[in-house]
Amino acid sequence: MDAIFVRHVETLRPQLVRLLSFQPVKPNKLPAEIPKRGIYLLTEADRHLYVGRSNDIRGRIGRHCLPGATHRMAAFAFRLAREATGSTKPTYKKGEGSRNGLMEVPAFVIAFTSAKQRIREMDLRFVEENDPIRQTLLEVYVAIVLGTPYNDFDNH
Repeated sequence: MDAIFVRHVETLRPQLVRLLSFQPVKPNKLPAEIPKRGIYLLTEADRHLYVGRSNDIRGRIGRHCLPGATHRMAAFAFRLAREATGSTKPTYKKGEGSRNGLMEVPAFVIAFTSAKQRIREMDLRFVEENDPIRQTLLEVYVAIVLGTPYNDFDNH
């Protein structure tokens, strides 16, 4: 394996340990001081569900779960709402099944609103990682090691 890549990979395990040892907080009660850039982990009932990365963790968490977050901002909540309503097959065509189309279905809007509330009640951990390459590798590593079910890294 290439030595440069190995050096990056060797930094991942200690960051995972730091992440998991972080005392969780609630997304709607973030402490005053949090890292600007890094990865975050959302957990519910001791089940790790989703790991993400951001160059603005505070802002990204808000976009996941604040009541005013739109379907374009709150991708994780949108995915939870798809699952809750059985609308699991995404489409990028206008109309039924599309993001905009689903937001015209009252039952889906209720599920989306509930999903944002659900995320606000999850446990949140985060760890600083400023280097964009290690940040990307760390997100993938944590998702694989913890088996987060809502990270699939599929292309759109």
